Amino acid sequence: MGDQNTDPLKSKGKIQITKNGPYLVSGDIPLYRMVIKCDHSTTPSEWMITEKLETQPSYALCRCGGTNNKPSCDGTHIKTNFNGTETNNNTSSFEARAKRIEGPKLTLKDVEILCASARFCHRNGDIWDQIAQTDDAQIKDNCIKNACTCPSGRLVVVDKETNQPIEPKLDQAIGLIEDPSIGCDGPLWVRGGISVYSAEGKLYEIRNRMTLCRCGKSSNKPFCDSTHYPEENQEESKK
Repeated sequence: MGDQNTDPLKSKGKIQITKNGPYLVSGDIPLYRMVIKCDHSTTPSEWMITEKLETQPSYALCRCGGTNNKPSCDGTHIKTNFNGTETNNNTSSFEARAKRIEGPKLTLKDVEILCASARFCHRNGDIWDQIAQTDDAQIKDNCIKNACTCPSGRLVVVDKETNQPIEPKLDQAIGLIEDPSIGCDGPLWVRGGISVYSAEGKLYEIRNRMTLCRCGKSSNKPFCDSTHYPEENQEESKK
């Protein structure tokens, strides 16, 4: 499966960003609580879907981080004069921005600004180090597994034999990331090629995996940039 579905007409789901307001979700997109389960440290071991929330065919999700009715918008953005100005460069594709790291069997493509600090890239070894060792079948499998569980799509691995990206098959859904091992909530995990439109109506690049900020503090709005993550751990998480 390729990384992108470039035809928005094939996407039943839509997320419309409103000016200084919430995300308006339409298309009867399911909403799940998705918990990062960790081992004895803060290194993740797996994703756990703990609940499917009741939703209407269309619903509004908080973008400012201040709602008292998480994850839904309750109008707090108006009271706090939330500045939701989108600062992401909506003209460059993932492909154009990606740093490439070559290994014997896989190429790793990496756009660091998209990091959501989910930390699966460190599971059973750091992916950046292991890419160079992908002639080992077990290490290759670990790199694929870890890249495919990166919710933001920061990391994409390409099979060098076929020159095709390796992507998980994801149904369209939104995940509310929860990270109890570090005591915070993460971003919205937008899955399966849902169309995201800016407040001005411009379509962002459609991707299989994206994370949208829901703390209101990202410097790469509307996308998560790990600002929600505890400051003392941010650099370690992004390595």
